[in-house]
Amino acid sequence: MKILFIDNTHPILKEMLEKAGFECDYIVDLTKEKLSEIISFYNGLIIRSKITLNNELLDKATNLKFVGRVGAGMESIDVEYASKKGIICFNSPEGNRDAVGEQAAGMLLSLMNNLNKADLEVKKGIWNREKNRGTEIKGKTIGIIGYGNMGSSFAKKMSGFESTIIAYDKYKTGFSNDFVKECSLEELFEKVDILSLHVPLTEETRFMVNQNFINSFKRNIVLINTARGPVIKTADLVTALKNGKITAAALDVLEYEETSFEKMDFSKLPEDFNYLITCQNVLLSPHIAGWTHESKIKLATVLAEKIIKEIK
Repeated sequence: MKILFIDNTHPILKEMLEKAGFECDYIVDLTKEKLSEIISFYNGLIIRSKITLNNELLDKATNLKFVGRVGAGMESIDVEYASKKGIICFNSPEGNRDAVGEQAAGMLLSLMNNLNKADLEVKKGIWNREKNRGTEIKGKTIGIIGYGNMGSSFAKKMSGFESTIIAYDKYKTGFSNDFVKECSLEELFEKVDILSLHVPLTEETRFMVNQNFINSFKRNIVLINTARGPVIKTADLVTALKNGKITAAALDVLEYEETSFEKMDFSKLPEDFNYLITCQNVLLSPHIAGWTHESKIKLATVLAEKIIKEIK
């Protein structure tokens, strides 16, 4: 069985598949047009997010048995159409859930204690203790939307902070345990002080966090997004930051990222982004929440194990 790698990944994935008897070609500089020409020669594809596997490409993949996504998000694959064609789609969210959970926790701690702001000030010779007075997580209610691999990892990481952790998942029930309580969306709106987003990007979640959503919260909130950028409507986030409904925000992902997540054109970003980069209560990072040295290995290993188990 022949497998084509079209994105970079840890070498252990190729090694494990070849050891299991698969024949692997590693061509990571393919254009969509070139992939269209050769995709019919392969039984499997290994991808990240560089090229979107739409209906047109999948129709040309006449011998394709599976697609393996190195990572969690599946928005670069038309999964429904692939399923109709008998193509199995794998991903490996188990591989970077700890990385995402840790970064979400780290970003929250930095925001609540003004660590990035204080660091920059001290390096400039500014010593201002009172203006950098922190706010404790203990006693706060942390709300999570999306209780899959990432949401549950974040909840577990935060369970030692003596806070109340509640979670809402439209498609999952019965997950309450020692450190999280399942709740309704209405209860989330009522009780939350800190909100962390862990949902995939779908038509349902695109711009889910908009003005109406934000204004549904009874309290002013801290917002964390380590999921996908377009889950938040940036213009409405900026409005909420200006009026104080959102007191601080940590954003590892942005609405303006290219679909490959590898770059942004900073010369073409709107005024809303320019506002974000001036805010001392906004923490930004370049889509690295799941991007650790350890997760690179785990993402590849988990995916290889799934493929070897299911594909004969």
